Amino acid sequence: MRTFIDWIYRSLQGLLTFLMAILILPVTMQIVARFTDLIPNYIWTEELARFCLVWIIMIGASVAVRDGTHFDVDVLPHPKTPFGVAMSRIVVHAGIFLVALIFLAFGWRFAQFGYDQSSELTGINMITIHIAWPVAGLTWVIFSLEKFYDDIQLLKQSNGSAHGAV
Repeated sequence: MRTFIDWIYRSLQGLLTFLMAILILPVTMQIVARFTDLIPNYIWTEELARFCLVWIIMIGASVAVRDGTHFDVDVLPHPKTPFGVAMSRIVVHAGIFLVALIFLAFGWRFAQFGYDQSSELTGINMITIHIAWPVAGLTWVIFSLEKFYDDIQLLKQSNGSAHGAV
């Protein structure tokens, strides 16, 4: 299962790189058109850049969940025992999991809403943009479950030192 999750992760990283490269094209066209007369001002470039940016944000958030680099806020003091570390990680990953379920459920309805619409400038069906939310939610669920598994393993390892026992 871990190899399948690794494959998803590497695919998302590759897609993220590809989208960053694609984003350069419309933004460069906008800049060149604004300051020179070499190419005309195309309206669709702004929309394409916006669509790429939405996907980059959602995929980047998914990669960050897997890497553990997604931000978390330190509200409580850092735990001093392995048991405390495991429990604090479980709380953080439970929060991410909850948000992932919200993105998955409501994102699916959002994607269905976009199915009947198309962009006026590019003609792209809006589901290609709206589907980014449930896709992000699904990858967050997968990566959070992997993190829960790792947290449970850490909890089992720290079982002997759960309450300060040596």
